[in-house]
Amino acid sequence: MTDIDRPGDDRETARRAATTHTAAARDVETFLRTLPATPGPEHVAEYANLLSREERARSDRQAAVDALGLTVGSIEAQ
Repeated sequence: MTDIDRPGDDRETARRAATTHTAAARDVETFLRTLPATPGPEHVAEYANLLSREERARSDRQAAVDALGLTVGSIEAQ
């Protein structure tokens, strides 16, 4: 049996993962916009939490895009 819905499902999964990653990156931006001139330990902890969340979301997005066959080996200059 062929799974004709799979490509659409994979694309939707990738879109949702990208949306989640974008939201996590925006949360980091919002945090940095409101960061006081002298950050305290609570700010470091919050930033670490936000950064971890953003990295997980980026990793999930990448996995979803890889499943579509859009794997990119490296984007670093040679």
